[in-house]
Amino acid sequence: MTLNRTPMTKQLFALLIAATLVVSCGEKNNNQTVDQLIAAKNNKELQARKAAIQADLAKIEAALATLNVRKEEALVSVATLKDTVFNHYLDIQGSVNTKENILIQPEMPGTLVALNVKAGQRVSKGQLLARVDDGGSSQQVASLETQYQLAKTTFERQKNLWSQKIGSEIQYLQAQTQMLSLQRSVAQAKAMLSKTEIRAPFSGTIDEVFVERGQVVSAGPQGLMRIVNLNNMYVSTSIPESYIGKLKVGTQVDVFLTSLNKNYKGKVRQIGNFINPNNRSFGIEVSIPNPENLLRPNQVAKLKVIDYTVKNAIVVPSNVVQEDGKGNQFVFVAANSNGKTATAKKTMVTVGKSSDNLTEILSGLNANDIIVIEGVNTISEGMKLNF
Repeated sequence: MTLNRTPMTKQLFALLIAATLVVSCGEKNNNQTVDQLIAAKNNKELQARKAAIQADLAKIEAALATLNVRKEEALVSVATLKDTVFNHYLDIQGSVNTKENILIQPEMPGTLVALNVKAGQRVSKGQLLARVDDGGSSQQVASLETQYQLAKTTFERQKNLWSQKIGSEIQYLQAQTQMLSLQRSVAQAKAMLSKTEIRAPFSGTIDEVFVERGQVVSAGPQGLMRIVNLNNMYVSTSIPESYIGKLKVGTQVDVFLTSLNKNYKGKVRQIGNFINPNNRSFGIEVSIPNPENLLRPNQVAKLKVIDYTVKNAIVVPSNVVQEDGKGNQFVFVAANSNGKTATAKKTMVTVGKSSDNLTEILSGLNANDIIVIEGVNTISEGMKLNF
């Protein structure tokens, strides 16, 4: 701040110099300095000189107050407070998964004699994907079925004879036993033969094929192929133990996929019943839609789980809340607003939770109050505000 030396200012300086000369002249007249008066303990003269100087200072201060000195001003941005819904979130990271994402393994080792699919192909549940050489199992099934048909015919004839009281009971029972035994053998042989056929356990997409036709295959870590269904996606993560009771099945969750830069709306579909003793947390699963088939297993997701809601809350940007030397928190209110000008007023507040760069104000502010949201670090109490 700069003072212009107006004629009045010059007169004040002259007055101050004159006062000093008067004191000096008095000292000369008395032939005593202030130090000498102090040494002499001349209380009366010291009081007189003090009163004279204070009177002159009072005149100077009064004159300065009447000078046309420009007040400090600041250009700021303001906002009018409104009641709003305030949500507090638990921010946590999770991973995208699907229950239907598996490696297809052969149940029986052997030569791969048929490979009916390729990577990227859509398949239906039960569809034949590949077949392993059965090693003669199909011929064995055919032979057993022939024997079974003969045993069945023999049993039916024995049954007819026995119903007419012809023949012995033991012949009837032997025919029945033979038929049932062969029936079980046929079923067992067919079950073994079916293990040479590799079928889709669910509908989905063949993500990758690791083998070729004619290759000898067996169950292993790599598998034959991977099949994935992207229609039933979810995000799995672990939540701190302290949030038990705050989460329920159906709780809404905001899911942000960093790789896609997209937000999804999900819901808690499962809450774990076990606390991990190593990190004191429990698992949850959040179902998310995948209409565009952009989600993939193991994608990184950022979850925002609502754990606190106030319907009629006063909230301010977190950066406008300041703290004084005593630890009290405050914001600047634009008081006495008149069009595009106001006066900065320091208002103490009690804050609640913070989320998404917003802070809940529990007391100190009301709806329709006008607060400074930009330029808060350049203003002080009583300063004129322009906005």
